[in-house]
Amino acid sequence: MAHRVIISGGGTGGHIFPAIAIANALKNISPDIEILFVGANGKMEMDRVPAAGYEIVGLDIAGINRQSPLKNISLPFKMIKSLWKARKVLKDFKAEAAVGVGGYASGPLLMMANMMGLPTVIQEQNSYAGVTNKKLGAKAKKICVAYEGMEKFFPSDRVLLTGNPIRKSSVAIEGKREEAIHAFGLDHEKRTLLVTGGSLGALTLNDSIKSGISELVEAGIQVIWQCGSYYYEKLQAELGESLPESIKLMPFLERMDYAYAAADVIVARAGAGTISELCVIAKPVVLVPSPNVADDHQTKNADALVQKDAALMVKDSVARESLVPTVLNLFQDVSKQKQLSENINKLALADADEVIAKEVLRLIEK
Repeated sequence: MAHRVIISGGGTGGHIFPAIAIANALKNISPDIEILFVGANGKMEMDRVPAAGYEIVGLDIAGINRQSPLKNISLPFKMIKSLWKARKVLKDFKAEAAVGVGGYASGPLLMMANMMGLPTVIQEQNSYAGVTNKKLGAKAKKICVAYEGMEKFFPSDRVLLTGNPIRKSSVAIEGKREEAIHAFGLDHEKRTLLVTGGSLGALTLNDSIKSGISELVEAGIQVIWQCGSYYYEKLQAELGESLPESIKLMPFLERMDYAYAAADVIVARAGAGTISELCVIAKPVVLVPSPNVADDHQTKNADALVQKDAALMVKDSVARESLVPTVLNLFQDVSKQKQLSENINKLALADADEVIAKEVLRLIEK
């Protein structure tokens, strides 16, 4: 009989991509497996998961609103309602195991799976575990982590260093530099900077690059600048005709593999999924952690790389003044570029999705 697994979580691309990667790996290993996703109503997983070919059920759950505490009054009711719905989903689907990848929905779903005695697996993407995952970890059969030293958050006998599942298509850059340079309309002779603020974009990165355009052009550096669809029209209106030919401004990147292949140096936020891709890409990186995340976990992610001399970090608060000078210095320091590339590549774990999928199946068969 086919095995049945529920995968829960989402909220951001950083949670959704790993969830889909795990589902795909489960399908590859066990083609007749039945997989159901559980997400949070109104969040991007409700669109992204069906687009990847999987069925999803939504829970009416939200996070704590720190800006307006009054909006939190309904949270306990939403939590109870979500727990009951999670119980019904687990029973109706006859789930044999539940996997949580982080995000609002994984809390109630994994809590209920634990209460029902089902084996649960947590995929903790960051170097600093959030409150929900720490609680869920006490009863989880396995906690799959991407960083060393996670025993400080979870029972050490159940921690497994797997890395984060990544989008294989994004990191397949071998031999693609020439076609990537051509696709972006760049100059083969010039060095290329890739700036990516994630699918939503990042205001700090956009401001920093905007104010440093002339310095970058003067240094002979061309830029692939993924600014996010939210900021694109405003930036286009502001820069308009004055935007140099060598600066390619775009709302998002359809072909992440081309962007990575064309880049000599990369500037990015320090989300767990991004870092996992960057380790495999093995290019010199300057990380600007987002300050707008729970427990400041992006700074902790970036710091884990800085400690190993595998990336440079510029704090968000000083990026507008310091980011472009840091990038220009790095472009001039070839030995530093080489050192960063070699060290970040040592942290690469490319087959996390398969390792996690095998662990889930092993727990079911046990």
